[in-house]
Order: sequence, then structure tokens, then C-alpha cells
Amino acid sequence: MTLLQAIWLGLLQGITEFLPVSSTAHMDIASRLFIGHDVGAAYSAVVQLGPMFAIIYYFRHDLVRYLKGILRTRSPFNIPADDLDARLGWFVLLGFIPLAIFGLLLEHKIDTSFRRLDVVSVALIVLALVMLWAEKTGKRTRTLKDMTLKDSQIIGWAQVLALVPGTSRSGVTITAGLFQNLDREEAARFSFLLSVPVIVAAGLYKLLKAIVFVMKPSHFTPQAAWEMHPYGNGTLGAGELGLFLFSTVIAGIFAYIVVRWFMKYMENHNTYVFIAYRIILGIAVILLLKSGRISNTRSEHPPTTTPLTAFHAPTDGQREPAKWKNKHVTS
Repeated sequence: MTLLQAIWLGLLQGITEFLPVSSTAHMDIASRLFIGHDVGAAYSAVVQLGPMFAIIYYFRHDLVRYLKGILRTRSPFNIPADDLDARLGWFVLLGFIPLAIFGLLLEHKIDTSFRRLDVVSVALIVLALVMLWAEKTGKRTRTLKDMTLKDSQIIGWAQVLALVPGTSRSGVTITAGLFQNLDREEAARFSFLLSVPVIVAAGLYKLLKAIVFVMKPSHFTPQAAWEMHPYGNGTLGAGELGLFLFSTVIAGIFAYIVVRWFMKYMENHNTYVFIAYRIILGIAVILLLKSGRISNTRSEHPPTTTPLTAFHAPTDGQREPAKWKNKHVTS
């Protein structure tokens, strides 16, 4: 990864992470179009820390109140009617559970068969049409004070659809909130609050895998190692980790800016501009696929040996065959 790639990938991640346009779709499209292959799970794990800290910092006061509410009541079935902080705290926590379960069950498919750009393009367009439906039919008469456990679970289960790349986690949850007649701003607020445990859990889980990859690369099959870091000869050294962290800082800064802007935007605007953008992007991806300008899958040629990180010197028997050295950027 070059410095320029680290900058614009971090910028792209930060801008799209919390908008209803799918950051996964943008990272997949951009990386295949301009790099020739997926950015890799190791990079994704590190760069997601930026948006994670951004959303926690933005909602820091709310999250402290909600956590105190959860500890105060100790059960979602023992909440006083006037304890809004406790209710919202439990709603966020319980709403996270469906995505956590299905995320673990479908992890392999999410990282392989789901990450096809034909799937991404269809998801971009289909959710745009569903968002349009929600905009037309949602009454927008309710606030978070009116939210019930049933509402939060409907939104939480809808969030499972975000496991399909191209749908957008915020897009799905905001749309579900609109269908529950929440005001746009309130739907966006609950969507972002619901993203906190999702991003923290997913980010830390992926980061742990990335750390294991750096420290014990022999634990990974050649295909898994390629998916973790499909650059050069598969090595991950201190220099590239530095670029990853630089990209993370950029992503975090712009994610925070976007969250602040989007919350203000949703006070007086609808989501039509995002609906139109999703449809245009989906059609553009289909045309790029038809023309052969972009690869449909993440990578087609994993290395024949497990890559070793810069922290592990290869032995003679572990050195990568020379025939592979020029095949990493083929897509």
C-alpha cells in the first residue's frame, strides 16, 4: 500500500461509514477499480478503529447515561416508564444481538460469496427503492421517547440485512426506523447508537484476527492469508502498519465530521439524495462489470504458500515461489 492509497482509502472509509450508502460497497469498488484487488481484512480491521472512536466520542455523554441506566435497572424487564436512559440503553444492547449471531454464523459467506460486485450493485439499488418506500409511507410522528422494545427489535433484526455488502447498516436501520414512524432525525440517532456495539464488537474481533496474522501467520491457510493482506508478496511489515494507522486517523476525523453533519442534515432534509446516489452507483457498477473494467470477485488467485509477516523471517523451505511474485495484482 502506498501513502496516496492510504490517504484516499481512509478518506473514503471515513466519509461513507455512517452515511446510508454502504462503506463496504465503496471500499470494494474503489479498491478493485484502482488497486486491482480487495484491500484485505487486516487493513479493514485497523481502519475501522477510526470511525469506532469517532462515534463513541460523538455520543460519549449519551452512552455514559445509557450504561448507567443498564447497570441501574439490571434487566430489560424491570425498567420504570420514565427511565428513558435505561430503556434506550437496553434497546441498543438487545438490538445488537441478532446481528452478532448471524454475523458469526455467516462470517465465511460474508467475506467470500457475498462480496461479489453483482450482489453489491443489486443491494445498492434494492435498498434505495425500499428507502424510497419508507420515505413515502413513514408518518415520522414518533420520537425515541415513544420507542418500544418491539420497535427496537424490528430495527435490530432489520440490521441483519446489513451483512449483505451494498445494503448499508445505517441505510437499513434508518429505513426500518422510518417504517416504525420515527422522525428522520430520531431514526438516524437510534441507527448511530445501534452502530456503537456493532462497530466495537466487529472492530475488535477483526483486530484480534489481524494481530494473530501478524504474530502467527502459520495459523492461516494460503487463502485466508491472502484475504488478510493481498499486497506484494503477502508480508505485513512495520511500514505498512504505519500507513494503516495513518489511514485510520484520516477515517476517524472524517467519520466524526460526517456524523455531526448528517445529524444536522436529517433535522430538515429527507434521504432522497442518498436514494438517487445509490441507484446511480448501482447502475454504474453493473456497467463496469459488463464492460470488464472491474473484477466481480475479491480475488481469484491466492498464493500457494502462507505469507509471512515482516516479524517472522522465512526459512528456505518457507520462501515463496518466484512464480507467484507477479500474480498478486491480477484480478
